[in-house]
Amino acid sequence: MTSIIRKVVILGGGTAGWMSAALLKKMLGSAVEIELVESEQIGTVGVGEATIPPIRLVNNVLGIKEADFLRETKATMKLAIKFENWRVPGEGYFHTFGAPGKSMAFCHFHHYWLRAKKEGLKESLWEYDLNYLCAEGGKFSHINSKDPILELPYAYHFDASLYAQFLRNYSEKLGVVRTEGKVEKVDQDNDSGYIQSLQLDTGKIIDGDLFMDCSGFNGLLIQQTLNTGYEDWSHLLPCDRAVAVPSERFLKTLPYTRSIAHGAGWQWRIPLQHRNGNGMVYSSAHCSDEQAADTLLANLDSAACGDPKFIRFLTGRRRKQWNKNVIAVGLSSGFLEPLESTSIHLIQSAIVRLIHLFPHQGIQSSTVAEYNKQSKLEFEQIRDFLVLHYHVNQRSDTQFWRDLQSMEIPNSLNQKLALFAETGRLFREQNDLFLESSWLQVMLGQGIIPKDYHPMANNPPQKDLQSMLQQIRQIKQDPLPKMLDHDEFLTRYCQITV
Repeated sequence: MTSIIRKVVILGGGTAGWMSAALLKKMLGSAVEIELVESEQIGTVGVGEATIPPIRLVNNVLGIKEADFLRETKATMKLAIKFENWRVPGEGYFHTFGAPGKSMAFCHFHHYWLRAKKEGLKESLWEYDLNYLCAEGGKFSHINSKDPILELPYAYHFDASLYAQFLRNYSEKLGVVRTEGKVEKVDQDNDSGYIQSLQLDTGKIIDGDLFMDCSGFNGLLIQQTLNTGYEDWSHLLPCDRAVAVPSERFLKTLPYTRSIAHGAGWQWRIPLQHRNGNGMVYSSAHCSDEQAADTLLANLDSAACGDPKFIRFLTGRRRKQWNKNVIAVGLSSGFLEPLESTSIHLIQSAIVRLIHLFPHQGIQSSTVAEYNKQSKLEFEQIRDFLVLHYHVNQRSDTQFWRDLQSMEIPNSLNQKLALFAETGRLFREQNDLFLESSWLQVMLGQGIIPKDYHPMANNPPQKDLQSMLQQIRQIKQDPLPKMLDHDEFLTRYCQITV
């Protein structure tokens, strides 16, 4: 196919559809016509309420004012995820968006901390992490400092349906055309198999040059029409169902997500301005739907304000996320459970990747191959990070956790685990979404204590090492007295009452 791409058709709304529309129209402007087709009769999953810091880049590119966004989407700030009961019942640790301490040239901070621990240091690694200190104290403020040691990376919790509506309003103001209707037939070119148009139940025909499939798990274009195929990862991530229910707003909105492990899965708790988001991700081979719902409802912080909603999924990815003239975005492209809040980020990265590789002069096989290579690598790297949480556990209380300990894991993860356990070293793979500090916190939190540390950490005399650690810890604590409580920040910054 060599014709110029003049029109992009997006099938499906929700976060995937409307984020695609907003970013493409903002970045490509009048060069491309964009039409989004959705039906009010078709619901969205709509439980993706937690994000990671790159979401801020989307809002910045779109020129969205943060206070307006927070107010319109009922958002709260997110500094970290707290993992509870994952290594063993009764224990917890944080995976923050920050980095502990201050790394030196050629040697990360945690090597100095490992040496100091062997010499009797009592403080945990997280005591040197500003994100952790703010999360534990329930505090948040913007920190206006150019010193990287005082960086406070953050993301958001928000109502996904309100966010989609927010992006719809934004997109339509830019000139994106929304068409209401359900697809009854997909017309393809007889020779190439490329999609030419969508026939709607209203009788309208939607022509396009490039199609984005944001139709959810059904994958109406990428799978039902093009039969692209699916790579099943359920042997690595066996949870295949979720049940979600909203509950009343808790007394205090914490600036972090809670992930609480149970006998056959885990529970999320996400604080919003107007309610809490709650859900249980579980393995149907180890737990019935009724048991999962009962466990969830018995472990809410506040009264449920809706009926439990069940979701079935198969962890994995499309074998091609760009096939012919169709690009799958969101749930149609694959599914990785929300353990590390990556679902909305995968939408974002798919769109950004398309913008980088946009086939203005026509679709070329080299462009498609590069897009699919990058997508595959991104999914696999996130998959490995999720598997880490499950596989490295020391629970013996249920068959679910025992099965995870003995499962065969990818070589890419095995190598990373072995290197850290032996030497304390971590190396970020190219374009890996998660930095060394993320891998470090989860590995330590799951109980992997390295046998050794970098020899550079032996350079400072013990007295100097103690002084350095004390100084860094004090620098991290200095901003805390001036910071606002999380709810007070929201009230002042967004001019709302929470």
